Amino acid sequence: MGVSDIFGLHDVPLRIDRERISLSVDRVTGGLLYKRACMDEEVENILLSSNSKILINPVEPVNKPKELTPHFLIEFERSVFIEPSARRTVFVKFPVEIGVFVHGKKDFQILDVLTLNKQKFTLYGDVISGVICKYWKSDVYSTIPDTNPVYEGVMELNITNTTARWVEVTKAVFAAYGMKIYYSDDMVAMRANMRIVSKEVAEIDFIKSPLKKGMKRSLELYTSRLRKIPVVATKFLMDEGI
Repeated sequence: MGVSDIFGLHDVPLRIDRERISLSVDRVTGGLLYKRACMDEEVENILLSSNSKILINPVEPVNKPKELTPHFLIEFERSVFIEPSARRTVFVKFPVEIGVFVHGKKDFQILDVLTLNKQKFTLYGDVISGVICKYWKSDVYSTIPDTNPVYEGVMELNITNTTARWVEVTKAVFAAYGMKIYYSDDMVAMRANMRIVSKEVAEIDFIKSPLKKGMKRSLELYTSRLRKIPVVATKFLMDEGI
């Protein structure tokens, strides 16, 4: 199911009515009128701009219902066991959040974020030192699964076991600042590495390349904020169990 009518750079006036998303941008006196309805949520804004374009693409799945945490946890439906000193690749799904940007004379500005998925959060680690994470549960696939890219994306997870023992993996935690999201007409995707250093500890970072040739790189919210933050971790160290 393609999303060429949603993702990408659009001229104004713009009208999208797809799945459960209704979105429009129309010219009004002095600017533009933006309207959006999705999942019983409605947004309406006036843009004081005359010659803008609208960019719509997937963004990091940690912005809805509001920006509470830059951490994202995927729990596996079934545990993965990886043999000693091995590198294996699996695929999991993640929820898609859609960013709407307005393109002015110089750069892009975020206007809206929407999603068709229900929002859940969880705690990774203990109550005192743990971190709040956006939560998602996914099956684990040996090949790229089919998805509706308006709802779900595909993550390639390359797991390396550096230990001399079999290790069980039940979940993965990611830092939104490092995410590199790509999209095409039929897929939203990310690629990540998980390096297991002990039975309870692993390090996760993202790969800056698309899952398939020809995919476009998303304009990500957290990446654009990096300039405002002097030091930021793009890797996540899972030291409270994997």
